[in-house]
Amino acid sequence: MLIVIDNVLNKDEVRQFRQHLDQTDWQNGLKTAGSLAAGVKQNQQIDENASVAVELGNHILRRLGSHPLFISAALPEKIYPPKFNSYSNGGHYGAHVDGAVMPLPGNHGTLRSDLSATLFLCEPEQYEGGELTIETAFGAQQVKLAAGDLVLYPSSSLHRVEPVTRGTRVCAFFWIQSMVRDEGKRTLLFDLDQSIQALTPRQPKADPDILQLTGVYHNLLRRWAEV
Repeated sequence: MLIVIDNVLNKDEVRQFRQHLDQTDWQNGLKTAGSLAAGVKQNQQIDENASVAVELGNHILRRLGSHPLFISAALPEKIYPPKFNSYSNGGHYGAHVDGAVMPLPGNHGTLRSDLSATLFLCEPEQYEGGELTIETAFGAQQVKLAAGDLVLYPSSSLHRVEPVTRGTRVCAFFWIQSMVRDEGKRTLLFDLDQSIQALTPRQPKADPDILQLTGVYHNLLRRWAEV
C-alpha cells in the first residue's frame, strides 16, 4: 500500500525548515550507509544528533501525531526520529530495501521497520530527476511530491532515488513500526476505517450500522495488534 498524505507541513513551515537546513552542516551520506548501501548511495545527510535535526524532526512527529490519515494508515507503535537528506549533482540512491530491525537513538530499544516515509521539502520544479521509485505488485511507481507532502510505503519494498541532474532535492525520511505488522491486515483496517469516516457524516448520530462497522474495526484491531 502506497499512500500520499498532503500538507503535512504548510508552505510557511517548509520555508522555515529550509532556512534552518540551508544553514546547517551536511555530511557525506556514506557515513550512515550499511555495507550493501555503500555501493549505491550518493547523497548528503545531517547528523541525526544535531540540534536542528532533533528540533525539526520533533516538529514533524507532533504534526503526524494528530494527523488522522497518517494514524489510520500507519497505526504507529514506534517511529524512528526523522532524518534529513539532500541530493544534487547526480546524487542518487540505488535500488535497496530498508533494514528490517534498527536500533533507536539514545538506547531506546529497537524498531521493526514496517513502513517507510519520505517528506518532501522542496517543490518538484526546483530540481530535475530525484524521483522516489518504488517497486510494487503493480510495477514501479515514481513519486515526486509537492513540498510539505509525504509518501508512506512498505519498508519491504525495493526502492531507489533517481539521479538529481539539476537543482537540489531535500527531504526528511523515517520509519514506522506499526501495531499491525502484516501489510495485508493493515490495508484492510485502513480501507474499513476510511469507509467508516466517509459514511459517518451522512448518517444520523448513533446510527446502528456505523456502530456495528466501528465495532468490527476495533475487534479486528484487537485481534491483530501487537502492543
